[in-house]
Amino acid sequence: MTWTPDPSRYDKASFRRCGRSGLDLPPISLGLWHNFGGVDVFETGRAVIRRAFDRGVTHFDLANNYGPPYGSAEENFGTILKKDFASHRDEMIISSKAGWDMWPGPYGNGGSRKYLLASLDQSLQRMGLDYVDIFYSHRPTPDVPLEETMGALVQMHRQGKALYVGISSYGPERTKQAAAILKAEGVPLLIHQPSYSMLNRWVEVELLNTLENLGVGCIAFSPLAQGLLTNKYLNGVPENSRAAAGDSFVQTMLSDENITHVRALNDIAQKRGQSLAQMAIAWVLRDPRVTSALIGARNVQQLDDSLDALNNQSFSSEELKLIDQYAREGHIDLWRNLSE
Repeated sequence: MTWTPDPSRYDKASFRRCGRSGLDLPPISLGLWHNFGGVDVFETGRAVIRRAFDRGVTHFDLANNYGPPYGSAEENFGTILKKDFASHRDEMIISSKAGWDMWPGPYGNGGSRKYLLASLDQSLQRMGLDYVDIFYSHRPTPDVPLEETMGALVQMHRQGKALYVGISSYGPERTKQAAAILKAEGVPLLIHQPSYSMLNRWVEVELLNTLENLGVGCIAFSPLAQGLLTNKYLNGVPENSRAAAGDSFVQTMLSDENITHVRALNDIAQKRGQSLAQMAIAWVLRDPRVTSALIGARNVQQLDDSLDALNNQSFSSEELKLIDQYAREGHIDLWRNLSE
């Protein structure tokens, strides 16, 4: 049976301009880091992507090694694109990245020209695409000249394989350097993807000002702090949680202090008529310098709950002051050593 998108999907959809570019992004984008790999139920992921598109989500974020196994999220997404979205490609922003471990040996990791260009070609093949809309350097690699990493982004942009380029987890100074190198080559830095949440506020110190000055957009990943800013951990660790699996989640994140803060934030969310996840997403989007919040979703119900954050995005000054008492550094940033 052929699936047809909701014809009214844009009626209530909103978008934000990405820096000083001409590109708009939805305030909430869907990331395929988890739940869309070869070990996951294909039809569940397919239903989530369909539902997201029906609700005005046009941006889908991947990386070469998303899965598991590596590459399987892109393969599955490519299948869904072919079956459901073949006539809607021009309505979609599709991004991918490379920088982390992908294949064995010295050329399957890092920021070399060899790795980034090969990774993009492989990603395009897996997804059945001629180009991605955004390609990121997934992480800074200090042992590789920044000129080489940015040079690879310039090359793929000139080849038409990436319409825009971005960086992820770069600190403010390295972001300035990257933007300058790209600008000298006539290729603007479109977007930065940092981790940002109520328990991980490092971007507020300097990075957001840097991006604003450069005219670069910002898409915040892990706004729910790997699930910590949901109701999942209010009363212990559920068996099917990321914390229980030890997957991209360190047990020290569940410190007594963090749990106390999360419970207090949950109380504030309830008084606002929101789930904690909804408030956490709306809070990240309170700053106009944040173009989009990047979420994951295990199923359609979880997706809908997150997207409903857009129903209440306003905060009173009193609410923000109260949130600030509990939105404290939770030592949950797995990428901190990169940005520093």
